[in-house]
Amino acid sequence: MSRPEILFPLFASVETLSGVGPKTARLLEKIGVAQLRDLLLLAPERYTDRRLRESLADAEPKEVVTIAVTIGEHRPARARNRPYRVVAACPGGGLEIVHFKTNSEWMRRLYPEGAELVLSGRVELFDGRWQMPHPEHVLSPEEAAGLPPFEPVYPLTQGLTQRMVAKAVEGARAALPALPEWLDPAFLAERGWPDFAAALAGIHAPGGPRAAEAPRARLAYDELLSHQLALQLARASMRRGRGRASTGEGHLLARAAAAFGHPPTGAQARARDEILADMAAPERMLRLLQGDVGSGKTWVAAMALLRAVEAGGQGALMAPTEILARQHAHGLAPLAEAAGVHLSLMTGRDRAAERREVREAVAQGRAQIVVGTHALLQPDVAFADLRLVVIDEQHRFGVRQRMELTDKAPAGCDVLFMSATPIPRTLALAGYGDLDISLLDEKPPGRQPVETRLVSQERYGEVVARLAAALERGAQAFWVCPAVEDSDEVPLISAEARHEALARELGAERVALVHGQMAPEEKDAAMAAFQEGRARVLVATTVIEVGVDVPAASIMVVEQADQFGLAQLHQLRGRVGRGAAKSSCLLLYAPGIGETATARLQVMRETEDGFRIAEEDLRLRGAGDVLGLAQSGLPKFRVADLEADAGLMARARDEARLALHTDPELAGERGKALKILLYLMGRDQSVRLLKSG
Repeated sequence: MSRPEILFPLFASVETLSGVGPKTARLLEKIGVAQLRDLLLLAPERYTDRRLRESLADAEPKEVVTIAVTIGEHRPARARNRPYRVVAACPGGGLEIVHFKTNSEWMRRLYPEGAELVLSGRVELFDGRWQMPHPEHVLSPEEAAGLPPFEPVYPLTQGLTQRMVAKAVEGARAALPALPEWLDPAFLAERGWPDFAAALAGIHAPGGPRAAEAPRARLAYDELLSHQLALQLARASMRRGRGRASTGEGHLLARAAAAFGHPPTGAQARARDEILADMAAPERMLRLLQGDVGSGKTWVAAMALLRAVEAGGQGALMAPTEILARQHAHGLAPLAEAAGVHLSLMTGRDRAAERREVREAVAQGRAQIVVGTHALLQPDVAFADLRLVVIDEQHRFGVRQRMELTDKAPAGCDVLFMSATPIPRTLALAGYGDLDISLLDEKPPGRQPVETRLVSQERYGEVVARLAAALERGAQAFWVCPAVEDSDEVPLISAEARHEALARELGAERVALVHGQMAPEEKDAAMAAFQEGRARVLVATTVIEVGVDVPAASIMVVEQADQFGLAQLHQLRGRVGRGAAKSSCLLLYAPGIGETATARLQVMRETEDGFRIAEEDLRLRGAGDVLGLAQSGLPKFRVADLEADAGLMARARDEARLALHTDPELAGERGKALKILLYLMGRDQSVRLLKSG
């Protein structure tokens, strides 16, 4: 599908703008700007009030002030490393202009004695006198008339100045053609939002202190709407011709459920029914199973995998790490055995003979459920009849990796994503708006509450002494550190250093170490020693955050807990409380960690509800830090803010669904306008997913 001709000017390189050469273009590219459309949506980070003051009388220290002055006496620096001062007269008192590392000739050209100038910059009080160090603007009264009253402050990179960016943005705005409106006029009126062109003017050149609010909200909604349209188009493309019905009598599910030992929770039963209903439909299932720590996702996944087998096919579960893959195989094995179903494990470290045997079983269909890591993606792995793909901790896989496994089912298969990380609703809509979501918000019977305490790092010796006593009573403990090894640059406690210390204090044979930089054989040996009870303490990094199941472990110690996100802490705490023993979690912190860090740790002490914790983490730290944008699959928005615009995200999803339901090809007048929006917002690939493309 070709790009609308009306948008051609906005897809031009920034080098087509006056004053933007190859060097400036390379600098702009570093802040994500390559074309004119990128400049239009380069939202200012804030605005500087440059309105002309009548007097310094009401100024505050550190405040930016714009004021007319008369240049007086020059006072050159009398010694090296001393400032050059220029005395100026202005209403409300005198003002000293201060420059370091300058020369008299340049200063006298910039500030001629007796000249009437307008200065704008941050002022300070020094010995009772107002000073303006290195003014940001030195203008004639005529030039000052062109100074924006609220100057946008754009993101920069070294070598790029605000003036360079502002000039480029102005050029891009001048090239903006008249575009059709893609939002409902009644909706715009209800919100008090401007049209698109006026919104761009409003964020780049606001006329008042709050004048940018409505324009920014309008553009944020445009961005969220384009994102939700893109998700829905991707969903439609994936579903199109790629699914098939998987049904069964339920005999395998019944045998496995009977062997489970206790009935499912209401949430588990609800999620099972939602997934089985999707699998019975001819369209491809795309569903996210989201569950808190210990909520019973493995049981639900088992029911889905067994339904694939009942339908005469195979099911595959892919996990991001070998530890997690083996844990899943261990958890699924009793249920598969009870159902009389053959389960195989495939990892990258299988010996050649084992790998060949498993590969043949998978290809011939004898391996009915296959659990594995990225090894499942290898070209030589072929399935006889793959009907269901389950991808655990799916945000740790790239989009291409996730789809490579479904490509091994040419006849079509369903896809179930799983996440043990509770995700706030806003982030779920942002990252998984194209998926149906099944939520596990109950814990199965038998899960013990975990007592959480905050302990000062200064009480380390007391913690070790109490841990030693607990070990004598037969306890096992995790001890988690934020870093693998010591570093002079980052003052974090390392797992290696703590392992050495605890080995001395508790006995070398009792303390094992595991972290991500160890060889796989070493990690396996350490985990086996801990799981079998030979090691009583496992010192680790967050490599044990997900998937490690040692029911005998009842103590979790996290050092420098303020260095971890709440979601991470919640996952770590979920490693204990899995057995019959009363469990505890000690969060060690350094004194003076600050109010926000203290508030986050208090949340951990107050609740075990992962969804409440996730919402608090979002509120206190922001979306990027909650999941880590680089590996979360979440988009990087230019205008929208996932916390501030939570309500807009839900509305955008509903509007996107309605728009594509009423006009699946976006062929009508409104649909054509929405295509323009998709192109503007960089969703070119999404437009190509339309069937008519």
